[in-house]
Amino acid sequence: MKKKIGVYVCHCGGNISDYVDIEKVKAAVKDEADVFLVKNTLFACADSSQKMMEDDIKAQGLDAMVVASCSPKLHLNTFRGVASRAGLNPYNYVQVNIREQNSWAHSDNPAGATEKAIQLVKAGIARAKESEALTSMKIPTTNAVAVIGAGIGGMRTALGLADMGTEVYLIEKSFFVGGRTAQWGTVAPNNDKGDVLTAGLFAEIQKRSNIKLFTGAELIEKSGSVGNFDIKIRIRPRGFQGNATTSEIESAVKACPVSTADEFNFGLTQRKAIFIPQKGQFPQQPAIDEALCNQCGACSKINPAFQPASTAEEVLTLHIGGFVANTGFDPYEPPKGEYGYGEIENVITLPQFKRLIELNDKELVFKGKKVKKIAYIYCVGSRQDDDEGNNKYCSRYCCTSATHTGVTVKNKYKDVLNYHFNRGIRTYGKAELIYGQASRQGDVFLQFTLDSIPQVERRNNKTYVKVKDILTAGKIIETDADLVVLVTAMVPRENEELGHLLKIPEGRDHFFNEIHMKLKPVETVIDGVMIAGTCQAPKNILETLNSSMAAAAKVNSVLTKGEMALEPTLAMVNPGACTWCGKCAEACPFDAIVQVDNDGKLVAKVNESNCKGCGMCTPVCPTDAIDLAGYTNAQIGAMIDALAEL
Repeated sequence: MKKKIGVYVCHCGGNISDYVDIEKVKAAVKDEADVFLVKNTLFACADSSQKMMEDDIKAQGLDAMVVASCSPKLHLNTFRGVASRAGLNPYNYVQVNIREQNSWAHSDNPAGATEKAIQLVKAGIARAKESEALTSMKIPTTNAVAVIGAGIGGMRTALGLADMGTEVYLIEKSFFVGGRTAQWGTVAPNNDKGDVLTAGLFAEIQKRSNIKLFTGAELIEKSGSVGNFDIKIRIRPRGFQGNATTSEIESAVKACPVSTADEFNFGLTQRKAIFIPQKGQFPQQPAIDEALCNQCGACSKINPAFQPASTAEEVLTLHIGGFVANTGFDPYEPPKGEYGYGEIENVITLPQFKRLIELNDKELVFKGKKVKKIAYIYCVGSRQDDDEGNNKYCSRYCCTSATHTGVTVKNKYKDVLNYHFNRGIRTYGKAELIYGQASRQGDVFLQFTLDSIPQVERRNNKTYVKVKDILTAGKIIETDADLVVLVTAMVPRENEELGHLLKIPEGRDHFFNEIHMKLKPVETVIDGVMIAGTCQAPKNILETLNSSMAAAAKVNSVLTKGEMALEPTLAMVNPGACTWCGKCAEACPFDAIVQVDNDGKLVAKVNESNCKGCGMCTPVCPTDAIDLAGYTNAQIGAMIDALAEL
């Protein structure tokens, strides 16, 4: 039981003191048992305030400290550092949130906010009395990382980690790296070529001996915890082993009798069961689609290097310290009939159109007809209402991509007319310059709302788009179009199996979820598992690269020291009281509780490196054999008693 507690109440520059009577709070708690001193500060987090607290702890021999200020998410580690520097165990410090949970929430009731602050501080004091000194456990870490996904973001993550001295296993599900960027041709805002960007990154990867690339590979098993994961990856046979000349590869492709829609070109063209990488895809070696191959042997007759189904799948076991998931996104696929998609032949998506531009050099032709008028319909699959679908979010990149495509088309084919049917252009930052360029070149922008979306009709062998235009005070405007381009959203890639293996939570939009978009933007609730790029949220290329480097830096900082300290606020099992019913293991979301033999008795044991101190196990234990360090029954009970006082 602590006997000399120091209490500090923060004004937070008016954020708290404008609504909470600080002096009344001080007066109400100064006579609480075991409270040795009570002080107020303008900013508790300021260097001068921290120095004052350190001096008080040393000079007055304080054995616990309570700071009533803002959210522990912001400054818990700040004040733990104060305690440590002054020689006080940091877990004998308690932070009470009287800003987010009080002054901000009750700014319309200062008297009530003051009374609530008093009760919250008293509860914090009660918890501090029952606090115990805790010590972090240190575990060894392996400085190796599995990067899942080898698009532009995954390759950037791998390079960043490799240059910091980390061993990298770059795991790509398809047979080629490059991801979506390789498909886009010219990209905003600097007119870079997507295939050049991916080629540059792949060339750098080849130079680094500490990056091992696996294509046709996927994660199938994971065990262990941060710093020490054991994983298994399954590698599909490529169907091509050895060497072949360019003419032999071309002959083998020509001889292959089976074809399917080419996913790289979004179905605009066909590919064979033997397929070769497109510009921007690497390595530049052919592969055989086993699911499509009919085992006719025509390719093997041309060169034995083509070996369909001759090699079994390979399973590799690797030991790593952490993960970075950088698995990318998929373009939204409109259902049949949405704006005529799948029913009117000249209605296509923006990804298809960008590939069409790459496939047409001198003039823009679609299905044998020259394209002169293009109608772009924005927010297809984004910003949906309840009747349309579940994609409530803005995909952010679409406006920039569509306006940039309009500029690209105009520059490449000269006599094309672009009509942009939009819900308000969101070309943020420097992308606004692209919108300006599109306007200056004569592109027409018409704005609609969800209440009056564009209508696409086929009449007299022509396709028409009609809209009620906000910018002309609701005038009905109609134009014919040789091509209707649906500016489609980014949607989460199907990652259910990976998400389950790595236990990465999803947000309401079904993208992978970080802990906090500002404070922990690439970390997940699972230690050692980072996320980056467009598996996390819609991003443009620059944002993808930035988050990929952030994830590399964060996971490297955890692993590079060779050991790491675990938070000691973990579940604790009293083996004498435990009768092993298994309910705690069922409740644990982190697989941190296992069954062990304790002198002939089966009991629960906590794997400390897996435990996150969430407390899910404690309420389900029928014998009350589990407690939570730092949040013990005694501490929580004391807080309840303090809050119950009138």
